[in-house]
Amino acid sequence: MRQTRKLGAIFGLVLMGLVLMASCALAQRGAAKADAWVASWGASQQIPEPANALPLDDLRDATVRQIVHLSLGGAALRVHLSNAFGTAALHFTSVHIAHPLSPAAAAIDPASDRAVTFAGKPEVTIPPGAEFVSDAVEMPVTALSDLAVTFHLEAPPAQETGHPGSRSTTYYAHGEWVGAADLPDAKKVDHWYNLTEIDVRADGKAAAKAAVVVALGDSITDGHGSTTNGNDRWTDVLAARLQAEKKTRNVGVSNQGIGGNHLLTDGLGPNVLARFDRDVLAPAGARWVIVFEGVNDLGGLARTGEVPTEQHAALVEHVIAAYEQIIERAHENGLRVYGATITPYVGSDYYHPGPLSERDREAVNQWIRAEGHFDAVIDFDAAVRDPEHPDRLLPAFDCGDHLHPGPAGYKAMGEAVPLGLFAK
Repeated sequence: MRQTRKLGAIFGLVLMGLVLMASCALAQRGAAKADAWVASWGASQQIPEPANALPLDDLRDATVRQIVHLSLGGAALRVHLSNAFGTAALHFTSVHIAHPLSPAAAAIDPASDRAVTFAGKPEVTIPPGAEFVSDAVEMPVTALSDLAVTFHLEAPPAQETGHPGSRSTTYYAHGEWVGAADLPDAKKVDHWYNLTEIDVRADGKAAAKAAVVVALGDSITDGHGSTTNGNDRWTDVLAARLQAEKKTRNVGVSNQGIGGNHLLTDGLGPNVLARFDRDVLAPAGARWVIVFEGVNDLGGLARTGEVPTEQHAALVEHVIAAYEQIIERAHENGLRVYGATITPYVGSDYYHPGPLSERDREAVNQWIRAEGHFDAVIDFDAAVRDPEHPDRLLPAFDCGDHLHPGPAGYKAMGEAVPLGLFAK
């Protein structure tokens, strides 16, 4: 009897183990088949400065069509609309997406045109300070393709929300034309408005691997000096390289650069720590962040005249403290964080950096490169500096202002990012 009970207990344990193994296998299969939403494109929002804001009358009863360049493909899409800096609710009467015929024209393929809904309705009212995510739109898109997003506003926003450094042309006209094949009489402007993210749905096995690298930066990440409608920022180069490799084909790039952005103070757009949650933690599928910020803080210190060495030393300490905050907050939210060295800018007509400012840059870069700080280092400084004059950009990479790279420089930067950082 005792032997029978013992055998029964053993049989019970074996059966329980088999059940647990089967359950785990089913869970793994379910996880592999689960869908995942991942940011394929993104743009940081801010209050457009007066020179980049549209006149209120231009946005009254207005259709706005914007072209974006996707990093990842997928079986379906979601659109994020933002009223982050609005002071009153903003009503979008209709929103459509379609395949554009060109990244540099308003014409779309009418057969691809799809209406976007929010909670099943074709219109949406977004409260001030908020962002809305659309329902899923079943519309397959390929990686590195373009998407046209068109919306209609019945009344202009009380305070505009947008992204001035689009390097992409937006088209706008009075009247409701969201489904129009073309907008031949539209006005043009090279800014984006109220559009903050495009998600794609990764299905099946791809869902488990799909993730996004967020590029947190200033105008060099935003693409100042790149080709308008050319999509040749360093982040675009990185996205294309990720797609070319089998191991990283499910990794997208969300460009969260703002021209004139600062780590420590509000420049053009909120400072980095103020916008961190919205621009780094919020993008769907965010898993890594590349931090490429600081040149505007360093350059701005002595822009109008030299200051005592104590102020230079204090600034370096404050910049490093901001990096430490970014690293801590990224790690707390499960992101790996990579530090990018600050590129040279001696000769800049805007900042006029002297020896003390260059010493500050070297000190910050030394901290970035040191072990035990960032999870890895991306050496943009080494990628674009002139070997004979390391405090300056290589002339072939310089857009001409000795601060921002041109397309060749951005290509060198995009190629300097080790893809192995995102392969696992």
